[in-house]
Formats: sequence, C-alpha cells, structure tokens
Amino acid sequence: MASKIKRPCAYPGCPELVSTGRYCEKHQKQYWRQQDEKRGSAASRGYDVRWRRIREMVLKEEPLCRECMRQGRVTPATDVHHVNGDVRDVRRENLEPLCHSCHSRHTAKEQAFGRKGVGGCKSL
Repeated sequence: MASKIKRPCAYPGCPELVSTGRYCEKHQKQYWRQQDEKRGSAASRGYDVRWRRIREMVLKEEPLCRECMRQGRVTPATDVHHVNGDVRDVRRENLEPLCHSCHSRHTAKEQAFGRKGVGGCKSL
C-alpha cells in the first residue's frame, strides 16, 4: 500500500514534513491554542451558570439524542443545541438534546454555511 506524499508544515519556516493535516505536531498544538484564545471563554460566549442549569434541566427532561431517535437509534444526549443559533434564546422549543457526535456534526455543517447567529454561534 502506497503512503501519502508528505508536504511541508504550513507554519512559516518549519522544515517538518506532514502526511496529514496542515501542520506538524508541534505547530498543530500551537495553532489550536491560538484558536482557543481567539474563541474566548465559555462564559464570554454566553454559556454561564444560568446556561449550565438550563442545560442540565433539558438533559434530565429528555435524556436521549433527538437526531439519533429520528434515525431509529437510542443514544444518550450529552449536549444541548440551540436550534436557531442564538445562545441568548433559551426557550425550551429552541433547545434540542443531542449526543456529542450529532452536535459536532450540526456545528460543522452550520460553520460550513458560514452564517453567524446572534451571540457568536452559527446557525443554518
């Protein structure tokens, strides 16, 4: 089986070669650290004590992932998704319990569309 062709790390001046991703291991960690700093804390993005209480209530009321249930699977919900993308909108009808996998998939799809919702979250 042929291996992937290695290419230079995307970090300026780095001589390392990588076969997957854009950066070598050292610079990948640095890249993610910078992204986390830009992103800000959970509280600064609207996920404060009030949100944690609401999230816990939603997960107690509805402990299974809605998306998985739609597809005939039974998976525990671990995340609460804002349907309209507005973190300030904590009405129950705007909150959807999802497993981490489904929530990540929703988030990636929303970010691919490049539309920002209110409060820094992205929505479809």
